[in-house]
Amino acid sequence: MNFHGKDIKIFTANSNRPVAKQIADCLQLPLGKSDVATFSDGEIAVSLHESVRGSDCFIVQSTCEPVNNHIMELLIMIDAMKRASAARITAVMPYFGYARQDRKAKARDPISAKLVADLITTAGADRVLTMDLHAPQIQGFFNIPVDHLVGAPLLASFLRDKIGDNADDYVVVSPDLGSVTRARNFATRIGCPLAIIDKRRQRANVSEVMNIIGEVKGKKVILVDDMIDTAGTLCNAAAAIIEKGGAIEVNACATHAVLSGPAIERIDKSPINKLILLDTVQVPEDKMLDKFTILPVAPLFAEAIERIYEDKPVSPMFL
Repeated sequence: MNFHGKDIKIFTANSNRPVAKQIADCLQLPLGKSDVATFSDGEIAVSLHESVRGSDCFIVQSTCEPVNNHIMELLIMIDAMKRASAARITAVMPYFGYARQDRKAKARDPISAKLVADLITTAGADRVLTMDLHAPQIQGFFNIPVDHLVGAPLLASFLRDKIGDNADDYVVVSPDLGSVTRARNFATRIGCPLAIIDKRRQRANVSEVMNIIGEVKGKKVILVDDMIDTAGTLCNAAAAIIEKGGAIEVNACATHAVLSGPAIERIDKSPINKLILLDTVQVPEDKMLDKFTILPVAPLFAEAIERIYEDKPVSPMFL
């Protein structure tokens, strides 16, 4: 029994228009006709300019800066499609905002990731397609299916081509203990050993490197993380690897280029040689550095969308 609609339609709000267009191109489809604007008081206004009745609709929208605006755009577009009798609505969120607020770290903390999950479900989404959640257990916050893609194969494939037969010269480093599993899987993919940064986080967005667990002396290091926000963790780790560890070169890769606050200045001044990122979050032209290499996620999301529409498993994409 098929649960999908009569056809696929790809729509987007304002956060990921280039990526949405690339996804539509990969599927050889036009981008859905819609407008997402604001009233003079700042309220979001969504208009759909084509019928979605009976269609399988996919809304491409990362909830990145300005986070709250982009969340509201997504929710209102979902509501518009639900009221227009779409057969199924999938929220395609290359970057899922509020994912770091996934538990009560101290008394009276909210669990904002759960709240956002509830809002998306209540708005009328039937499914969520996302990539590299900061905390994978957020999948369990939803009462609808969640397909969780991983960016590591894209990054690892690019780096394998660069490394070639010189894997023994490189070490993959996790910038903190929370990223060890991700870094270990990444190291396995490119055939390199693993090292770990032991850091102490004094407060939000402020951390201090304590120890380096593993051997990086005389090696070329690849730092691996899921996201770069203010870049404090990444740049502190890069400096420690050179100064304390004795590495001869530091490169880095991450899925989500949030790059808020002093991130660009820190990365520019850091010893990081190259930073490989995915385009789940659009990097504005004024933030682009020569150190950056941006890889597209559209082909991966397009394949996932096609599999979802055809009721085929998405899990083979993770192998």
